[in-house]
Amino acid sequence: MSLNVVAKLLIVITSSYDIFSCYAQTLQIEGAWRADGKGLSIWDKFAHTALKISQDENGDIACDSYNKIAEDINSLKTLRVNHYRFSISWPRIMPDGTTRKINEAGLNYYHRLVDALLAANIKPQVTLYHWDLPQALQDVGGWENDTIVDRFRDYADVVFNSLGDKVKFWITINEPYNVAMVGHGYGSAAPGISFRPGTAPYIVAHNLIKAHAEAWHVYNDKYRAKHGGIVGITINSDWAEPRNPYKQEDADAALRVVQFQIGWFAHPVFNGDYSDLMKNIIRERSLAAGRPQSRLPEFTPAEVARIKGTHDYFGFNHYTTVLAYNMDYKNLEGAGTVADRTWLDSGSFWLKVTPMGFRKILNFIKEEYGDPPIYITENGVSERGPMNLNDVHRIHYYDNYINQALKAYLLDGVDIRGYAAWTLMDNLEWATGFDEKFGFFYVNRSDPSLPRIPKKSVWNYATIINCNGFISPGESPHECQIHEPEAVICLLIVSFFLSVVLSVVSFIHPSIHPTESFLVYRIYSSTSVGQFLGFGSVRS
Repeated sequence: MSLNVVAKLLIVITSSYDIFSCYAQTLQIEGAWRADGKGLSIWDKFAHTALKISQDENGDIACDSYNKIAEDINSLKTLRVNHYRFSISWPRIMPDGTTRKINEAGLNYYHRLVDALLAANIKPQVTLYHWDLPQALQDVGGWENDTIVDRFRDYADVVFNSLGDKVKFWITINEPYNVAMVGHGYGSAAPGISFRPGTAPYIVAHNLIKAHAEAWHVYNDKYRAKHGGIVGITINSDWAEPRNPYKQEDADAALRVVQFQIGWFAHPVFNGDYSDLMKNIIRERSLAAGRPQSRLPEFTPAEVARIKGTHDYFGFNHYTTVLAYNMDYKNLEGAGTVADRTWLDSGSFWLKVTPMGFRKILNFIKEEYGDPPIYITENGVSERGPMNLNDVHRIHYYDNYINQALKAYLLDGVDIRGYAAWTLMDNLEWATGFDEKFGFFYVNRSDPSLPRIPKKSVWNYATIINCNGFISPGESPHECQIHEPEAVICLLIVSFFLSVVLSVVSFIHPSIHPTESFLVYRIYSSTSVGQFLGFGSVRS
C-alpha cells in the first residue's frame, strides 16, 4: 500500500467526518481587551502585572483578530482547512461571569466570525473555556469556589442557546491539567497561585470536572435534539517512556506520569471517578504528611453518576514525550522527567520532537478508555529567534506526527476522527509572550496593520489537506500539490539569508538588537508579493 493511499484513509474515516483543522485561542489572538463591553479576565490582570510575561507583553492587541475576521478567514482558505477551532472569551460574553449582564456586542462578534466561516465552507469547532476566567469570578475564589460549577453551566447555556444552531462541535474546557497545575500549582500562568501547591490544584481540578459535566448535561438535555451537535472535553498529556527500560520502577514512574496527566481528568469523565492509582498515591502521601485525610477530594455517588459518560468523543492535545524515572520527592506523582539529548529541540524548553510517542499515547487512550472516537485538537511545534519564513523544522514535525497518527489509525485501529494543528498564526504564547512562535502565519508586529505572512509550512499543510494525505514518492509532482507563488519563494529565500545576517550582526555587536521583523517587512512591502499576501485565494 502506498503512503498516499494510507494517508487518504485518515480523513475519510466515516462518511460523517472529514476534518483537518487549525486552532487559535481568543486571548492570544483577539485583542480588543476592553472593547464593546468586554469584562476583565484573569489573563488581562496577569499580563498587566510586572514580570509575569516575557518582555512585559500583553494581549491588549495581540493579533487584532477581533477586527480582522476577513484576514483570518483568508488565511484559513490558504491553508485549505475545512474546520476551524477557536475559543470564546467568557468575559466578552458575560463581563462579570454571571447572567446579570449578557453582552450582546460580544455575542455578535462570534456570530460574525461563525457566519464568515460557514460562508467560506469552514465548519467551526468552538471551545467554551481556554483559561480566560472573568476576573470578577476570580475575586470570589475562581475555580477553588464550588459555585463556579453553576456559573460555568449558566455560561455554557447562554452560548449554546445563541450559537447552537450554527455550531455543531463543542469543547467545554481546554487542558484542565494546565488550569489546575500551571495556574494554581506552579503559578506561572493566570491566576498565578503557587502558595497551595499541595491542595489547590486538586480542588480546582475537581470543580473543572464537575463544571464540564454540567455543561455537557445542559447541551444533552436542552439542545442536542434540536441542534444535533457533539460535546466533549479536551485533555492534554505528554507520553512518558521509562528512562531505563530495563528498570521496573522507571516503567512504573512512566505510567504514573501519564495517569497524573491524562488520567486525572479522563478517568472521571469516562469511568466516573479518579483512578485507583491516583487515589492511593495521594492518600498515602497525605497521611504520611500528617493530614487526617487525602488531599484529593472525593466525588459523591451522585456526582460519579452525573460525571460518568459526559463525552461524545475524546478531545486530545499532544506535543511531546518525556523520559520518566522514579523519585521520592514532594511532586505529585513521585516521578521525575528528563529528555533524551538526541531529540530535536524546538522554541519551547519543554517541547522535544518525539513523534513515536504520539502513536503510543493514542493507543493508550484506545485501550484505557474503551476505544472512543478521538479528535486531535492541538498538535504543533514552536520556534524562537529572528524570523525565518522557511520553517522546515515545522514541516518535519507535522509530517512525522501526522504519519504517526496515520499508523495509529490504520495499523492499530485507533478511532481518529480529525486533526487540528496549533496554530494558525504566531500569537501571545502565555507567559513567554511573543517569543515562542507556533504559527503557520507570521504576524508582522512592526507593521500596525499586523499582516499575516505565510511560512513555508503553510503550503506543506495545505498540500496534505488538498491531497487528502501524503503523496507517494513515485507520484510527485502531483496535481493536488499546493505550491507557493514565485514571489513568496523569493521572500522565503531572502528571509533565510536575512535571518543569518541578523544573527551574525547580533553576535558581532551584542548591543545591536535587531527587531524580529523590520527587514522582512521592508522586503514584503517593496515587492509584488504584497498583493498575494492579501490572501485572496479560495478553496476549490
